[in-house]
Amino acid sequence: MKQFFGAFFGSVIGIIIATVLAVIMIIGAVKSSFGSGMKEEGSSTVKTNSVLKLDLEGQIQDREKENPLKEFGDLGPLTAEGAYGLNVLIDKIQKAKTDDKIKGIYLYSKHLEAGFATTQELRNALEDFKKSGKFIYSYAEFYGQKEYYLASVADKVFLNPQGDLDWKGLSMSIMFFKKTFEKLGVDVQVFRHGKFKSAVEPFLLDKMSASNRIQSETFLNSIWNTMLVQISKDRKTSIEDLNRMANNLEIKYPEDAVGKLVDATYYEDEVLAEIKKKVGIAEKDKLNLIDIDKYDPKDKKTEGIDVKKIAVIYASGSINSGSGDDDEIGSDALAKTIKDARLDDKIKAIVLRVNSPGGSALASDVIWREVVLAKKAKPVIVSMGNLAASGGYYISCAADRIFAQPNTITGSIGVFGMLPNIQKALDQKLGITVDTVNTNLHSDVGGALRAVSPSEYEYIQGGVERVYDVFTKRVAEGRNMSQADVDSIGQGRVWTGADALKINLVDEMGGLNDAIAYAVKKVKLTDYKIVELPKQKSPFDFLTKKENEIEARFIKQNLGISYTYFKQLQKLVNMKGIQARLPFEMLVQ
Repeated sequence: MKQFFGAFFGSVIGIIIATVLAVIMIIGAVKSSFGSGMKEEGSSTVKTNSVLKLDLEGQIQDREKENPLKEFGDLGPLTAEGAYGLNVLIDKIQKAKTDDKIKGIYLYSKHLEAGFATTQELRNALEDFKKSGKFIYSYAEFYGQKEYYLASVADKVFLNPQGDLDWKGLSMSIMFFKKTFEKLGVDVQVFRHGKFKSAVEPFLLDKMSASNRIQSETFLNSIWNTMLVQISKDRKTSIEDLNRMANNLEIKYPEDAVGKLVDATYYEDEVLAEIKKKVGIAEKDKLNLIDIDKYDPKDKKTEGIDVKKIAVIYASGSINSGSGDDDEIGSDALAKTIKDARLDDKIKAIVLRVNSPGGSALASDVIWREVVLAKKAKPVIVSMGNLAASGGYYISCAADRIFAQPNTITGSIGVFGMLPNIQKALDQKLGITVDTVNTNLHSDVGGALRAVSPSEYEYIQGGVERVYDVFTKRVAEGRNMSQADVDSIGQGRVWTGADALKINLVDEMGGLNDAIAYAVKKVKLTDYKIVELPKQKSPFDFLTKKENEIEARFIKQNLGISYTYFKQLQKLVNMKGIQARLPFEMLVQ
């Protein structure tokens, strides 16, 4: 009887899932059918005089996730994540560069959820596209500073006449929880090495420490200067003028930006008319815009069975032990992926794409070990994305060569640990007292129900000091530096890629494609294939996702920008062991 009900309910659930999918697909097909009849632009057929449309809104991740429902539009949390993959966007831009039917790119940026390094990598791809002699026109109703940084690469930048352009310089905010914990009666006990290792500051202070303010001002100005240099070059406006406009808030209305940051204030139909003129077609004729999602030129690279391969291994998210998931690097899974690539004779080089703020020091060391072993077998090149800090740098430092963008956040060579003490909160706020029985004197050390004693503090701090010593040794070995030199630029200090190049933490400025090109040259390949690892899960895995993963998607979608702080508190609760993690959750705008 038990087996009968199991089979019966299993069949019912299967029928429900199949029905839901069928309804979604029918809705999508109908929506697509009506949409194609209503819109003049957005074709998927590449004809002569076509223009590629980059309609960018939402999150851009390093690697695009397969989602069979993506084409059906916004279906809430089922399609909320992974709307764009930087790897796919850049690949299509490169192919459009040599596609004779594509005459130019129409860039339409909305609210861009991308780090500065991701934005720069995309911008560099557009800059390279222009070398073909083809044009880029940009239009927006609103340009945030990140959207404008991307758009400034265009030959012509247009702004809606009633729109807005934000130009005031960069700002970074950190939220502090010290007073909240005081009100709750929670003490946070901290163990750290590194005067700049300020991951613990939000729980101990009510404002930045002097050392944290110094490093924050340094890397924020470095990011801003990187933006200014490129905008100045492409817009033929001096850096002094760009800073003056920001300092004086000169761009108050759309017309204030004309002749400075934009070329004209046009409505979209006027922009499309300008594109028609550029392409050389009559105003009455239809402009064939190709949505980048639908642009799928054939890959001309060799697809033979025996073709040699370059493996691109993606390491994105916080680092923890275990198998990980979409938003977290699991040391077991990533170490196995690197090992498999090392043992695969067809894979001639490994490019490790790191986009991580760090995490568990132990998990980072497990991954580091596999990088070291892989390096003995074949070249290992690291490409840093938005973040490769602390544990993210730990897993990178053994590579043969490290590429970063000027505005990549890296370094943060330091470690810490935290133990919350909720004894006062339970007693004074809730009237709960705790009594404990131990077999030995320190059996309950590491719990949250009491403060640590001086000897216990020394014991835990000793573990932190040992991990820091090992971390700096790993970096010294990988970067051919003395441990003392690593310590002098370590101490938890955060650096941009541009500054990290000067102190030998990275080797070269460049993106993922630059790292791949270096790997190809290193192993002297002509015919090769790129394989992206780890293999993606089935597109229908969302049907079997754990309840907490689906819940996280809903929370992220509804909290918006506040999700950063929600995750910060969640990480505090879930931290285990000594951490090699970025000093704080940064909100730069």
